[in-house]
Amino acid sequence: MSSNTTDIFDACRQGNLQRVKELYEEDRGIINAADFKGFTPLILASYNNQPEVVDFLLEKGAIINSPDGSDNSALMGVAFKGYTEIAKKLLDMGANVNQRNANGATALTFAATFGHLAIAEMLLKKGADIYVPDVRGKSPLDHARMQENWEMYDLLGQYTPGGSE
Repeated sequence: MSSNTTDIFDACRQGNLQRVKELYEEDRGIINAADFKGFTPLILASYNNQPEVVDFLLEKGAIINSPDGSDNSALMGVAFKGYTEIAKKLLDMGANVNQRNANGATALTFAATFGHLAIAEMLLKKGADIYVPDVRGKSPLDHARMQENWEMYDLLGQYTPGGSE
């Protein structure tokens, strides 16, 4: 891995947009590079809540659904962390709401498990499937119930057949 590749990962984590732009000008392909864990600049900027860097990367053509080494996408990362602003950006740019990681989890699984109601609602409005099971056979609805997050459970229930969507 070149020092420029390492530099872009650090710049994305830190939100150093100027450095990201400089590195992009030196090598336009760098925005889709992956580190040894499969993390791309977009995944790192998203997971570290760097919305300006995310905007730049998306504008320049970063692959939005690129998975890391565990098959997690940038959208899954923000659904886990609760970064609503970045979740909206990714969804508006067409992120796959039903992409599954190595454990079968989707972004909705993460939002339901960690109680990020606003993100769950955005995902549902974009067509997230509440029935997708993870490797343990648990759906996002099951995860909300296991966490005893009844507000989340009720929200997800609105998207079941017969629910009051």
